[in-house]
Amino acid sequence: MTKKHKSALSVKKGVKEVNSLNEKSVSKFKQIKKNTKSVEEYVNGIKNGEITVLSQAITLIESSKKEYFEKAQEIISECLPFSGNSVRIGITGVPGVGKSTFIETFGMHLLDKGKKIAVLAIDPSSERSGGSILGDKTRMEKLSAEKNAFIRPSPSAGSLGGVARKTAETIILCEAAGFDTIFIETVGVGQSETVVNSMVDFFMLLMLAGAGDELQGIKRGITEIADLIVINKADSDNIKNATRAQAEYQNALHLFPPSESGRNPKVVTASAENGSGISEIADLLEDYFLFTKKNNYFYERRSKQAKFRMYETINEELKNRFYSDKKISNKLKEFEQDVLAGKISPYAAAQILLN
Repeated sequence: MTKKHKSALSVKKGVKEVNSLNEKSVSKFKQIKKNTKSVEEYVNGIKNGEITVLSQAITLIESSKKEYFEKAQEIISECLPFSGNSVRIGITGVPGVGKSTFIETFGMHLLDKGKKIAVLAIDPSSERSGGSILGDKTRMEKLSAEKNAFIRPSPSAGSLGGVARKTAETIILCEAAGFDTIFIETVGVGQSETVVNSMVDFFMLLMLAGAGDELQGIKRGITEIADLIVINKADSDNIKNATRAQAEYQNALHLFPPSESGRNPKVVTASAENGSGISEIADLLEDYFLFTKKNNYFYERRSKQAKFRMYETINEELKNRFYSDKKISNKLKEFEQDVLAGKISPYAAAQILLN
């Protein structure tokens, strides 16, 4: 009887196939699909401060699908009477200035004072893929663990100045949910971030000491509308530089036109790492809101913002209707090719399409 020889070849068990889809990324979209809540259930959940319901409602608002638009607008209308009771603070600055760390430190300080904090962190969207990083929640670990804090990263979706298209509507829902302090953290990439000014009560610009003008390209336009300039990272060996930068910016502010609020902007130093300057900034904010409410500027600014938002919505809706029109979509490619071939000017093509 012949012996069986063992083969040199053998088959090993393969590694279990890994799902290529990121479950966390997909869950946000499944959230809408599975959701069968009525408008009333959404509104009641938001008013009761239910974070899951609030998150689902914001997802509806952010969705570009038509079937969710009407429901989202009904939710906003129902929540509107319960909104407006917060202070809205815009925070911007160049990447690397420490916006997220500052907001976390400042937010923890306000939580200790009994405040309820919502952070709408606008993440940069890729121009190519439309995808965004959405990493602010991971950068604010301490704050996100607090029961009276809510952090919502949103893709900027290519909107001007890095401000998400639906941020203003999200603010309404957060206020209806009982959050009394809303932070809007913007991308800080130097696009026209003055758009933030159309939805906040106070605008804070974070700066770095010792950074050249080429690094602080956003400086001029935004400095003119800033209510407070914070020289951040004023700690360790950087304190002397920060103090010098504070004096320089304070002198520069005298060259700008007087503020409409009647309260001239200030420049302060702070460190999000060791907490220095944080309580002083909180006091400055409190004084500013007391002052601007007393002279009615706070309420006048809110009224102007509502008017601005109406016109912005009209412009957005007109644009959406134009591109969703079947006649336009059929002709658009044709005219695009004619423009590329030099057969017609871009202006003439646009005029024909608009007509």
